[in-house]
Amino acid sequence: MSAVRVSTLTIEAPAGWINSNQRLHRMVTAKLTAAWRDAAREKVESLGWEPFTGRVHIFAHIWKPRGGRYDPNNLWPTVKAAVDGVVEAGFLVDDDHVHVEGPDMRHGGKGPAALVLTVTELS
Repeated sequence: MSAVRVSTLTIEAPAGWINSNQRLHRMVTAKLTAAWRDAAREKVESLGWEPFTGRVHIFAHIWKPRGGRYDPNNLWPTVKAAVDGVVEAGFLVDDDHVHVEGPDMRHGGKGPAALVLTVTELS
């Protein structure tokens, strides 16, 4: 039996969070989305890791610089942009339901603003 492959990507926040409760102008949202997507793609490309070719599960841990309550699920637009960047880099085949389970969003902790994606190979 082969070992299950797990990869963890830490994407330092390139811009503000994209929150589903925000009512931003579409061009502002587009710029934030592009920043997160590009940061994720560049991170993957810099690592030179072998791509996943099958199904994966993704956990997205959100790290924020200050304490306080928030709903991690409201940050799904940020996570979606980052996962799109991971796909663009060729690290995942696609982010559709056939290839990805999740992403499941969780509070990561208090620290520098970052999104930590844990990608686990599924059998």
